Amino acid sequence: MPQTLLVVVLALGAALCIAIGTVVRQRTAAEVPLEDVGVLGPITTLVKRPVWWVGTVVGIGGYALQAAALGLGSLLLVQPLLVLSLLFALPLGARFSHRAISGAEWLWAAILTASVAILVVVGDPKPGIERAEARHWVVICLVGIPFVALCVFAAQRSTGSRRAVLLGSAGGALFGVAAVLTKGVVHLVSRGAVPLLTSIELYALIVVAVCAISLQQSAFQAGALQASLPATTVMEPVVASALGFLVLGEYLDADRDVAVVLVVALSAMIAATVALARSSAQGETSVPVGP
Repeated sequence: MPQTLLVVVLALGAALCIAIGTVVRQRTAAEVPLEDVGVLGPITTLVKRPVWWVGTVVGIGGYALQAAALGLGSLLLVQPLLVLSLLFALPLGARFSHRAISGAEWLWAAILTASVAILVVVGDPKPGIERAEARHWVVICLVGIPFVALCVFAAQRSTGSRRAVLLGSAGGALFGVAAVLTKGVVHLVSRGAVPLLTSIELYALIVVAVCAISLQQSAFQAGALQASLPATTVMEPVVASALGFLVLGEYLDADRDVAVVLVVALSAMIAATVALARSSAQGETSVPVGP
């Protein structure tokens, strides 16, 4: 099997697992009452629920497939394909919510599929380096840490949709950073245990992943899933792809005329992602938050 095709298959498998895991964890988090939310958010209550663990294990399987795909392909190839998790989540969410999929949702699904196909096939993503340099991580931290901290700070003083958007954006941004770290860790795995265990990337990935999951669950519990899911789903590929381009040197093999087509496809992908994410959250039961 050609390597690019294998990357696509792995990424699509990851998207399916991510969709199942997200739907399960999303529904479970939305059922957590406000009084059961601890210092770390709803995660302290969720870990006591077997259903949440089922969704988490499936999600971990999706992450393993994503890591395998990133080990073979570029972020610019893998991350847009992961957005297709919304296509798998659409019928799952509709079934659990006992609602029919509307014609508009099918239209957005078709737009999302076409736009991702254009970005992958026409854009022809090219790989860059496997790991970011230390100076790059300094810049990422100088920009990323204040952004996440500001989102969390503002979320603590907000309620409803605003709180969900802020927490979802912070979580999505961290997931994007985690994708870059994952690519570096997978590369280190191929070099042996010593380079892996003595590298800061492994431990940074663990910290970033834990923070991202905690923020995502807090966003799901905030009571406005139609706001949190689009924010998380859009931020992750945008941040990961931007870092792949700026930090790892990945690029799309396209001339000026084709670049216009790719910009349109990217805009369509973001619009379809937001529309489908909002649709998938419409039927969920949310727990009201306090004033």
